[in-house]
Amino acid sequence: MPKLNGVLETALYVEDMARARAFFEGVMGLEAFTADHRFTAYGVGADSVLLLFLRGETLETVILPGEMGTIPPHDGNGRVHMAFAISARELEAWEAQLDDHGVIIEGRTHWPKGGESLYFRDPDGHLLELATPGVWPNY
Repeated sequence: MPKLNGVLETALYVEDMARARAFFEGVMGLEAFTADHRFTAYGVGADSVLLLFLRGETLETVILPGEMGTIPPHDGNGRVHMAFAISARELEAWEAQLDDHGVIIEGRTHWPKGGESLYFRDPDGHLLELATPGVWPNY
């Protein structure tokens, strides 16, 4: 069986790109790698990229310049879940950051292996999680 090295990209579909960017840049502290009217790409940690797509704007095949190729159509509906990995020592600072921006923490979990999770929503209602090590056997 060929080996997988990790999850490189996670995509969220948003209704209002400016509102989503304000949240992910202002509250979450992310900096865009690249952006246009229909998508924004953020680096998260050393090996991950968070993609925001404007809902309904990715329904056609994208033809890239030159011989680069194509990106098939995709889209998503509904509120989804994703988690950001954080260190345990950053948990309290993240709680303060969310509070300072009026973001409501909807849930907390203390996992059996010692990890902790905070759950909250972005402006599109996606459930976001901040998770410390000890949540999964590999994290």
